[in-house]
Amino acid sequence: MPESAAAPALPPPEPARIGIVSVSDRASSGVYEDKGLPALRDWLSRALHNPLHFEPRLIPDERERIAATLTELVDTAGCHLVLTTGGTGPAPRDVTPDATLDVAHREMPGFGEQMRQIGLRFVPTAILSRQVAVVRHGSLIVNLPGQPKAIAETLEGLKDAEGHAVVPGIFAAVPYCIDLIGGPYLETRDAVCKAFRPKDARRPARPE
Repeated sequence: MPESAAAPALPPPEPARIGIVSVSDRASSGVYEDKGLPALRDWLSRALHNPLHFEPRLIPDERERIAATLTELVDTAGCHLVLTTGGTGPAPRDVTPDATLDVAHREMPGFGEQMRQIGLRFVPTAILSRQVAVVRHGSLIVNLPGQPKAIAETLEGLKDAEGHAVVPGIFAAVPYCIDLIGGPYLETRDAVCKAFRPKDARRPARPE
């Protein structure tokens, strides 16, 4: 029997430009070290095969400044995805969700609902979070919690001792959302977070 032909080589993953925004009065003024931007960069680098170009921003809790930053990242820097961390609670200076809605063309309420469900696995005060997600032009903007551990749990989801998913993370839905709004095809590493797409929207899986 002749040997079967080798599978055709996959094209390289598409590059993606991602805005990462840490919102904190004290970190932006140098009172303490910001941990949000490194946490976002680390998780995304582990989760995606795509070549990533990050646009980092560290800014204070000021509504107009946050809105202007999000607008710049989408409209000028051309980010396909923007993730913020911090400023999502009920305190007077927590204005990240308000600023995010200020620049929205469409709200995506399912992301906020799922983020609160994940948080409720740990603390009852998760219901105080006002995190939102929106679409602006061809970009998805998502508010995440402020702590590195919570950032990873929110993106990745929760697993049991055997590694089975208990609560899905929100990032499983992000790549298909980016597809639908005209962005690059994001390829996840299944060991970190497996993206879900309908069968007719999937490309051949890339070896881990």
